[in-house]
Amino acid sequence: MPVDTNLMTPRARALAAAIRTIREQSGVSGRELSRRLGMSHGTISHWETGRRVPTPEDVASFLTAAGVTGREKQRLIELARDASEPNWLTVGMPGIPQQLAGAVECERSASAIVEWAPLGLPGLLQTADYARALAVASGLPASEIEQRVTLRIARREALTKRNPVELIALIGEDALKDKIGTSGVMEDQLRHLLEFSERENVTIQVVKPRIGWHPGHAGPFVLYDFPDAPPVLHFEHFSSGAFVPDADDVLAYRQAISGIRKVALGADASIKLIKGLLKGKEQ
Repeated sequence: MPVDTNLMTPRARALAAAIRTIREQSGVSGRELSRRLGMSHGTISHWETGRRVPTPEDVASFLTAAGVTGREKQRLIELARDASEPNWLTVGMPGIPQQLAGAVECERSASAIVEWAPLGLPGLLQTADYARALAVASGLPASEIEQRVTLRIARREALTKRNPVELIALIGEDALKDKIGTSGVMEDQLRHLLEFSERENVTIQVVKPRIGWHPGHAGPFVLYDFPDAPPVLHFEHFSSGAFVPDADDVLAYRQAISGIRKVALGADASIKLIKGLLKGKEQ
């Protein structure tokens, strides 16, 4: 069945991920859930992959059959209600899990990703200890920290799977020098960057500070390209974020990427800089 690219929005991807996770965690097979709902097994399978977007009523029935109740049930029904909307603004702390789900599904499905990270390291390249230090510093409840760290590490599969995503990571030098966690955490993180830079699908370029204005001054962003859907921009902020597929915005940010790469160090020079920083930390 061909994919309807108009439905492959970040919300639809997040909903598909939630349906898949709930079905797996319910302990009930997809065929049994299909039987309870009186529909074909293929329908639920298509929901899980995002090839079809269920109606809010279908989601409500599915969640009841899977034993999901309360706020989580209401959240997913609301997500289904607006799943076809291309723009997605998540606001406030309750929206962060949805934003993470959308980002994870974009990473899983993307063919190419470009991330501009001026002050922190791209999520796909973070170590567990670095991610944990960030979570602790941001004041997350202890009950959520390990869940976030586990999710962060699982996201790395997008770079290591059989047909991995192509990642261009544009990183501000200050992000490499800032102390997140202990000195040991940062040493391990720098080694991790060097290790992943050896992969053919990963390009790391460092942007030095105080070089004058360039498009990166507007702030961090991520651009996802998909083989089966239009590209999407993701802007993540402290307690809110947005997914934007507007073609004019995408074109503007492609031009911004070109501008940032022009002022960035080349890949070889970037690796040399990281090795120098690591050598300095180890002394």
